[in-house]
Amino acid sequence: MAKTDGLLQKRRKAEARGRRSEFAAIALLTLKGYRILARRLRTPLGEIDLIAKSPTGLVCFIEVKARSEAMLAAQSLSDRQKARIGRAAMHYLAQRPKLARKGLRFDIIAVAPGRLPRHHRDAWRNDDAR
Repeated sequence: MAKTDGLLQKRRKAEARGRRSEFAAIALLTLKGYRILARRLRTPLGEIDLIAKSPTGLVCFIEVKARSEAMLAAQSLSDRQKARIGRAAMHYLAQRPKLARKGLRFDIIAVAPGRLPRHHRDAWRNDDAR
């Protein structure tokens, strides 16, 4: 039973760290003039951490990654995760065709302890999305 409790506690800590990281990412984006359209959006094809509209009108699908170092966070997104986020993004836009008129972008916000979040714009491309 103690092992299960330890795993549950670890999971709760990770969840809390994720929520704090998303809050920091939202604060950064808001200060930069972005408008948050959705947070933790679940689709049948996957979850998207944040969806925001940039000041220029681009729809940005943003993955928030928290790691001990900002560079590790930016590099921690696998090709499989990128594909899942891309499919979820296409599902989201299929229901809102007017939203993508100005274009779309896939970003990462890297969050590390004691540092400001780093926004990596156009972090990857989704061939199905362009």
